[in-house]
Amino acid sequence: MDELFGNQEGQPGEERERRRVERAVFETDRQLIEGDLTLPPAGYQSRFSDSLNRGEFEFVPLTNVQVTSLADGKVVGLPFLVLSKRQIRIAYPVEQ
Repeated sequence: MDELFGNQEGQPGEERERRRVERAVFETDRQLIEGDLTLPPAGYQSRFSDSLNRGEFEFVPLTNVQVTSLADGKVVGLPFLVLSKRQIRIAYPVEQ
């Protein structure tokens, strides 16, 4: 299996790169979506705006999601959601 996935345990003294989670809000035409976005800890592609501007990805993966209908205010919680960037009208990180 190491040939396919590599050694997942890492080498002695080697730290695995940690990711950080940022809470964000996305508004579409019909929903207000709040969820956790996973980003690199620092450096290349580590800003919230970088994750939205990456041209090679058309979707934003979110975890711990709350979807609120703008029509009737109904709220649905989901463990995971993939949001199409084409549907996003407004996006901003939540201050913590």
